[in-house]
Amino acid sequence: MQTLIFLLLIFLIVIFSILLYYKNKHSSVDKLNKGICPTCGAKPKTFYDERTKSTFTVPVIKTRILKNHGCSGVSDIEYTCTSCGTKEVYSQSSLSNCSV
Repeated sequence: MQTLIFLLLIFLIVIFSILLYYKNKHSSVDKLNKGICPTCGAKPKTFYDERTKSTFTVPVIKTRILKNHGCSGVSDIEYTCTSCGTKEVYSQSSLSNCSV
């Protein structure tokens, strides 16, 4: 009986750990898509020029497409932070890039 309870607890801990990993991964991708570095927390800088009445934005995250697998495939995107130098690669679906 103790073995069964122990195995059930281990199973629940493993399931919880996997869900926590995916939650952290998706929150990191969301921050990168918004232009915020998940490692150092740097945000895009905005400047307002009063003379021309225009707003300029200096992005912190630079993106680069490594592989594009067509209309139904995924794109491998590399995100690079200019302030801390962190590089991360994520795969994202590219359904909107299709022109049928």
